Amino acid sequence: MTLPTGTKLGRYEVRSLIGVGGMGEVYRASDPKIGRDVSIKVLPADISADKERVARFEQEAQAAGALNHPNSAVSV
Repeated sequence: MTLPTGTKLGRYEVRSLIGVGGMGEVYRASDPKIGRDVSIKVLPADISADKERVARFEQEAQAAGALNHPNSAVSV
């Protein structure tokens, strides 16, 4: 299920779909708190119910958050 532009996820506002993969959909979104765009990954319901896959997702998010390079994606 693709989220339409303008959908609010907490403080974030979806701008566009970036891509779709095995773990879900990735969106470009606006974060008004920090005044910039961020990427948000949304997991499908079947994946969010699988503890092992959620753990893998959390590990991916922690690894991305630890990156510090101007050419890398950062999770907020």
